Amino acid sequence: MADMIPVPERMKMSQRPMPEQDPKKRTRNFDEVPLGYKKGDAIYEAQRCLQCDPPPCVGGCPAEIHIPQFIRKIVEEDFASAYLEILKTNNLPAMCGRVCPQEEQCQRVCVYNKMGKPITIGRLERFVSDWARKQDTKEKLPEIKKKRKLVAVVGSGPAGLTCAADLAKMGYDVTIFEALHKPGGVLTYGIPEFRLPKRIVESEVDKIKELGVKVVTDFVVGLTKGVDELGEEFDAIFLANGAGAPQFMHIPGENLNDVYSANEFLTRSNLMKAYKFPEFDTPIKVGKKVVVIGAGNVAMDAARTALRLGAKEVRVVYRRTKEEAPARVEEIAHAEEEGIVFDFLTLPVRILGDEKGNVTGMECIKMQLGEPDESGRRKPLPIEGSNFIMQVDMVVNAIGTTANPIVARSATSVQTNKRGYFMVDEKTRATSREGIFAGGDITRGSATVISAIGDGKKAARAIDSYLSSGGSLRKKTPT
Repeated sequence: MADMIPVPERMKMSQRPMPEQDPKKRTRNFDEVPLGYKKGDAIYEAQRCLQCDPPPCVGGCPAEIHIPQFIRKIVEEDFASAYLEILKTNNLPAMCGRVCPQEEQCQRVCVYNKMGKPITIGRLERFVSDWARKQDTKEKLPEIKKKRKLVAVVGSGPAGLTCAADLAKMGYDVTIFEALHKPGGVLTYGIPEFRLPKRIVESEVDKIKELGVKVVTDFVVGLTKGVDELGEEFDAIFLANGAGAPQFMHIPGENLNDVYSANEFLTRSNLMKAYKFPEFDTPIKVGKKVVVIGAGNVAMDAARTALRLGAKEVRVVYRRTKEEAPARVEEIAHAEEEGIVFDFLTLPVRILGDEKGNVTGMECIKMQLGEPDESGRRKPLPIEGSNFIMQVDMVVNAIGTTANPIVARSATSVQTNKRGYFMVDEKTRATSREGIFAGGDITRGSATVISAIGDGKKAARAIDSYLSSGGSLRKKTPT
């Protein structure tokens, strides 16, 4: 068993890197890129933790994980206890350890961050979760008296799964309704295999099912049944249906063949199991010269997926600089290592096509940064006369998503804002209609997995409070 090293010595220890697949090899497979810590790496990194009291890292975690406690258990080589400590507040640790932007959350407020070497909390969370999965470590919950209240959760992404699991642990009868044929939402159909393997998602979902949560797939709320109809059967509803409708730039040529939205492109790849090629010969047409518009995590996913599906050249076009790009630093670094070309300070203005309607190029204009806009970032301004043609034969638009109105149309008296997102109380996730709560991307647009998890936790507590005080949708008639 490892011992805690004296603080002065801990502060001299360098951050332990995580091994990764070689860039030249990984561009031709969909295997996970970061390979994870081995036991010695995890113990070394855990020993660096100063066990701050109070710990600033906990305040930076939307999932409310007791970070110093689980890290201390790693030092003690009690990995089972470390895993169970995480499960006290986070039902999706293996996912969070892979895709949560820890550098903007818990690691950003780590005291070591001032020296540029915060504890790699996410890598430690992944190590513990992977160890527990291999050992089939089970959470032993106290026997809870079942409550005679029924809760419907719309959507099985991170917000829906978290809310459902927390409510099940409180004794509620919870049913998740998922539109597609497998649960997981963006975790299953949006994030590529090389960043979040499907077996990890399936394992996490299975754990939630073991809590007694029922999952109904191929059920489109708004078509199969509306929210109002569910309100006649359930005592409370949590809307976590995501923001799946694509946004486009509304420039000439967007209706040409081989112009995709990123969510369509990634969903096709995941749904049709392109990541298992050649076992699955997925019929997805990919150009030889692909350009992806945008520089968020979804843009990186789309660009790196296109490369793995056979594109000879992939470019990412972004109107601001690398410093303003919203994608995680490591995702941009991985893309650069794989040979993806970045054209910063570049704005598409027109997509060009031939007489058959196929993409042949894209006209762009160079940009320069002006004064900060409402987002706090410097506003990109076009440089007159700098237009040029980029030779491409496929365009993937990754500038964000917006709300699909199908669920909202079936929810009487649940208010949405001008962008179609459900309006909620930030603390409770309560909507304008009593008994209905909402969280995740359908309340704010595309965001992070961890922020959706935080919404799910808040909603579960608020739903418990609502139902415990005698509230029930089944007693209410929508007006």
